[in-house]
Amino acid sequence: MTKIKKLFTSGLSVILLVGMLGLYGCGGVSEEQLAELDALTAEVSALQKEVNSLKSEKTKLEREIAEKNAKLEECAKAKAETQANLQKMGK
Repeated sequence: MTKIKKLFTSGLSVILLVGMLGLYGCGGVSEEQLAELDALTAEVSALQKEVNSLKSEKTKLEREIAEKNAKLEECAKAKAETQANLQKMGK
């Protein structure tokens, strides 16, 4: 059983190797396709940089919004305290 398995694996390996060589010889990549691939790779890289830049900008804006919301909460608390003090003084 082991010999049959080894023979089958070896035969399959040879068939795959010959098939790959045949495909490579028949379907080579043209210079135009390589240039297009390089252009697409550069475009992907540029878009990835833009995405990273936009993510960092989003993080910065979210931080600024959180700071402004915290200030608004402080102002609302101060306003509520002031109104409560004014009501106490009015009585």
